[in-house]
Amino acid sequence: MRVFVAGATGVIGKRVVEMLLEADEEYEVTGLSRHEDRAKPLEDAGAGIAIADAFDGEMMRGVFATSQPDVIVNQLTELPSRIDPDRAPEQFADNDRIRIEGTRNLIMASQTYGCGRIVTQSIAFAYAATNERVVDEDAPLARDAPPPFGATVSAVAEMERQVMEARGMDGVVLRYGTLYGPGTWYDPEGGQVSGAVRAGKVPLIGDGAGLGSFVHVDDAARAALLALTGPPGIYNIVDDDPVEMSEWLPLYARSLGAPEPPRISVEEGLERGDWTAVHRMTRQSGASNARAREQLGWEPEHPSWREELRRAASAVR
Repeated sequence: MRVFVAGATGVIGKRVVEMLLEADEEYEVTGLSRHEDRAKPLEDAGAGIAIADAFDGEMMRGVFATSQPDVIVNQLTELPSRIDPDRAPEQFADNDRIRIEGTRNLIMASQTYGCGRIVTQSIAFAYAATNERVVDEDAPLARDAPPPFGATVSAVAEMERQVMEARGMDGVVLRYGTLYGPGTWYDPEGGQVSGAVRAGKVPLIGDGAGLGSFVHVDDAARAALLALTGPPGIYNIVDDDPVEMSEWLPLYARSLGAPEPPRISVEEGLERGDWTAVHRMTRQSGASNARAREQLGWEPEHPSWREELRRAASAVR
């Protein structure tokens, strides 16, 4: 099977390429990246590498003329390594754009050469606030949320529509939970969120009753491999244990040896202009992985980050 991994040097894309190269099955892997230096280790490991810009449709057609993949694994993102609060809408707009335009260019170029399937990265924390504590893939998305989150959700919805309606192709959408593990924002070694928590800059907002659904980066990558041949559809890829922010954030801080997070009210959170943080801390629903278990045959090797954090916090003490 010829597999084309777009975003091959990203956090998930890199693990997908590595797992494909390590698999017992025979895969011919091509990775797309804009960063030749970051792609070199994957090339050394045996992947073909295409250095190109997913925003350039003509360039994408040339790439697919050479690789002619059977399946695309779309892990394209344009997330900032560091969020600048004064530029956050602009920074996330780049990611919204690549979800829409980058995905469109991948689909249009691949259709020319008979590619039969696209597997794409989405998010499991875009659901609208409801009375349901844990929701499945049929729950509505938060399209009417204020910016920049509303724009992100709209971009996700458009990307998913393109994938599921791609002519002549099977579409698989993997709605990943909040990623943790090596190379993520939550990585204890240099992650942006871990650094902010250590500095006491991540407050617990309101009652902290919002639910977080997390997924380890390796579990996310394994889901992409299963999706190469699994039934088309939309799947939440999250662990088994949604956790309230009121429990998770203090536990995460203790696991890092960080101070107890400060507490602020919902009103103060909104005054700071951080609607997204307020939503996630107070009203966000968890996501169910039942469909992925039943139809993809996927189950997380890291079933509960809560339990992993408890063990880490005990070790710190």
